[in-house]
Amino acid sequence: MFYRPEDGHGLPHSPFYAVVSPRPIGWISTRGQQGDNLAPYSFFNAVAADPPQLVFAGGMKDSVANAQASGVFAVNIVEEAMLAAMNASSATLPRGADEFAVAGVAKAECETINCPRVAHAPATLECRVMQIIPLKGRDNFLVTGEVTAIHLRDDCIVDGMFDVTRFRPAARLGYKDYALVERVFSMERPR
Repeated sequence: MFYRPEDGHGLPHSPFYAVVSPRPIGWISTRGQQGDNLAPYSFFNAVAADPPQLVFAGGMKDSVANAQASGVFAVNIVEEAMLAAMNASSATLPRGADEFAVAGVAKAECETINCPRVAHAPATLECRVMQIIPLKGRDNFLVTGEVTAIHLRDDCIVDGMFDVTRFRPAARLGYKDYALVERVFSMERPR
């Protein structure tokens, strides 16, 4: 099969989401004038290490609008035990509804920014907005952030390293599909 996106694919669901997978899930928390917000984004990733920077992309909904207004956001890492709550927080709710409460997620305050975070997440990255870039298409925005602080859950640190096997990170595949990191192996880079 071959298709050009502008011509359509003729399938019941877009294969684009399944082709670019697995994608990490950034569970973005923000604070706005109407309250706190929590929403999952699979168009999310780390893009630089020194200083640490990341991106997430989506429409001008609560997360992007709150990040634009406040200048900050937090990225909470999703583990297997949080999948049901993460999914519940993706519901379309009235503006101002607190997804933390709806999804039954414990909330904590960030340390370096005025923003809530998922209290028991394996890791949370506190971020200051660097840019919000309009992308091609209707209602597409790329939010870039510099990481100002990182929370690591103590039980995820093993032998001085953040060990993803301690919590099994969740990833987004296509359609309604998700994956868990269940097998980890190491490889030395060639010199």
